[in-house]
Amino acid sequence: MRTLKEKVIVLTSYERKSLFSFLAVYLISVFILLAIIGYLFFENNRVSMQNAIKFEMMYQARMLSSSIVMKAMQDDAKGEMDLASQNDFLKHLKHCRFHVGYYDKDKRPIYTEVDNFKVTDQDFFIENGSAYTIIEDKSNHLGVHYIVLKENALSKNVQSLRIKIIGYLVLSFILMGIVGYFLGRLFLRPVREQIESLDNFISDTTHELNTPIAAILMTIQSLKDIEPKKLKRLEASAKRLSVMYSSLTYRLEGKVESSEVLCFSDVVKERAEYVKELIDSKRLHISLDLEPTEVLIPKTSSYRLIDNLLSNAIKYSDVGDSISITLKDHVLKVKDTGVGIDKKVQDDIFKRYYRENDERGGFGIGLNIVLSICKEYKIKLDLESKKGEGSTFILTFPVVKK
Repeated sequence: MRTLKEKVIVLTSYERKSLFSFLAVYLISVFILLAIIGYLFFENNRVSMQNAIKFEMMYQARMLSSSIVMKAMQDDAKGEMDLASQNDFLKHLKHCRFHVGYYDKDKRPIYTEVDNFKVTDQDFFIENGSAYTIIEDKSNHLGVHYIVLKENALSKNVQSLRIKIIGYLVLSFILMGIVGYFLGRLFLRPVREQIESLDNFISDTTHELNTPIAAILMTIQSLKDIEPKKLKRLEASAKRLSVMYSSLTYRLEGKVESSEVLCFSDVVKERAEYVKELIDSKRLHISLDLEPTEVLIPKTSSYRLIDNLLSNAIKYSDVGDSISITLKDHVLKVKDTGVGIDKKVQDDIFKRYYRENDERGGFGIGLNIVLSICKEYKIKLDLESKKGEGSTFILTFPVVKK
């Protein structure tokens, strides 16, 4: 039984909403933080990669320039070198991993592995995902005035770094989400324990109430020679206790019931008649305008639905007010001219144990039962209310398929 109650509490919509709100704020904060960290880490590594490439390319270009100078000095000692030999030397000179191009002072290629390239005055730049380094040798040894190096793997390395960082961020986000979920569950545990304790208290209380309520109702039926006014007052009080008991046990038992097709207008009439003494005790005026309407719902749930709507209307109506119930086109409206509900608390009245008006009594579970039944059987629930002008609860039932 304890496991069942814990399951009911865990699945409470308000509690789920609180948990999801916490997770949403937590995960958005984590996402923003991880995104900033990831971006800074990526930019830092990207700049470091570019600087490393630049340093290596400049170093290799200087080495090539030194080799050309050395070759030119050797040729000066031996005699002038022909153009074919120079080109052949430059072709085989490359001893680095970069593509190399040699250009004369007019920026025309002498020998190049860099296609469709125009020499610029920049010593290092990145274009179309490739890195370029250009050094100038004004001595024009072997006719070479510019040495160009091209690196093609930079964009691939940057993309690989980006994918790796995104992968780490996704894994971190998932891990933080799991941690956040269990933190949320941990934070909600004291709340669940308090609700469970309260449910257990109410369960024990209602169990003790069942016997005297039944005894009172049976005694009322056997009473004779009692003033009708006093008898009706006693019967109204007993039935109010009976409705409260039924609501409490329905909330706590969590039984699974089988649905059946009911004529809902008959249900409304039956339950209105059942609480007639309660209505008469406050001298309320009740009117029914009901069309025969078929609804697929368990009978017990239909009773709880109407009982709690009527009980709420009676409770929050003053002496002499009126209650009207209409059922047309699968839409049920329960309207009262009572105290009404302030706009800012209209969402809260459906929360379990919430009471908008402490002076009117009650446990604060009636409208929560109404909301639970509506969700369970796909009944649309709306509320129109204004402080001091009464309330109208509107239930739109799904059409029964035949």
